[in-house]
Amino acid sequence: MAKFTLLVHGGAGDVSAGPTARQRERKSRLVLKQALLCGYRVLKMGGTAIDAVVAAVKVLEDSPLFNAARGSVLTHRGGVEMDAAVMDGKTLSAGAVAGVRKIKNPIEAAVAVMRCCQGVLLAGEGAEQFAAEQGLKIVKQTYFITAGRRRQLQRIRNSHTMQLDHDSGTDHPAEDTELGTVGAVALDQYGNLAAGTSTGGLVNKRFGRIGDSPIIGAGTYADNGSVAVSATGTGESFIRSVCAHEIAARVKYCGFSVGRAATEVTKTVIPALGGRGGVIALDHAGRFAMPYVTRGMYRGLIRSNGQSQVWVFD
Repeated sequence: MAKFTLLVHGGAGDVSAGPTARQRERKSRLVLKQALLCGYRVLKMGGTAIDAVVAAVKVLEDSPLFNAARGSVLTHRGGVEMDAAVMDGKTLSAGAVAGVRKIKNPIEAAVAVMRCCQGVLLAGEGAEQFAAEQGLKIVKQTYFITAGRRRQLQRIRNSHTMQLDHDSGTDHPAEDTELGTVGAVALDQYGNLAAGTSTGGLVNKRFGRIGDSPIIGAGTYADNGSVAVSATGTGESFIRSVCAHEIAARVKYCGFSVGRAATEVTKTVIPALGGRGGVIALDHAGRFAMPYVTRGMYRGLIRSNGQSQVWVFD
C-alpha cells in the first residue's frame, strides 16, 4: 500500500493553560483524533485527498468545541456567518462559500461548488440556495449557536473590537471560549494533495465580514507541485500576504523546504502585518510543518501506519 498523510488543525490562539482549560483540552484532543481517524479510513480505502479532507473537517464542524459550523463564533449582531473552502492539488480546482448562515456543513458546500458550479466562490443566500439545490442539509441558526458563544460575545460586545476565538484573556476563564477555525491537508495514495478550511470567523465581527479561509491562496491552497496549506488566525493579515500561496511559491520557485517556507511566512510575514495565527502545510513527499505565533495551536497528524499524534502547546 502506498503511503499517505493527513494533518488537521483546530485553530491557533492564546489558549489558556488553567485547570478548566485542561479539561477542555482533553475533550478537544479526542475530537481531533476522531477527525484524524475519519480521514485516515478514507485514505486507507483508496479515497482521494479531497474526500479525506472533507471527512476530517466535517467531524470538527460537527463539534461545538470548535469555531466552525456548530459552535461558530457570533457576529456583533449575535448570529453566525460561516466560510469554507477546498482545493484539489492535482487539478487546481477549488470551491468556497462565504457568509453562509444555514448550511449544516459548509465544507460540503465548498466541495459542491468545486464539483458542480462554474464559479469558485459563492456567498450568502446564493450559496445557501445552491447548497439546497445540491441536496445538502439546511438548518436553523439555533443549531450553530452555543451558550458559551453567547457568553463570549456578551463579554466583548461593547469593546467594538474583534478577537480570535481562542483568546480568553487573563480576566476571563476559558470555559466560555470554544476553540478555533478548523482545517485539514492530505496526501493520498496517488500522490495528490488537497486542503480544506472551515470557520466562523472572528468574535464580534461586523456582519458581512469575510476572512481568509474561503479565499483561495490566502487561507487555503493546494498544488501537487508544491504544498497543501490550511491557515488559521487574523484573516486580514493572511489575505494581504496571500499567506497560503506565499508558502507554496517559496517551495515551488525558491526550492525551500515546506518547514522553512511555512515558518518564514507564519513567523515573519504575518507578524509584520500585525497578524497572529498558524498554518498546517504538507508537501508531495509527506513532509510537513505546523508553525504558529500564538500561545498554542490545536493540531494533529496521522500517517498510513495508523499512528496519530495531537499537539497543543509543544
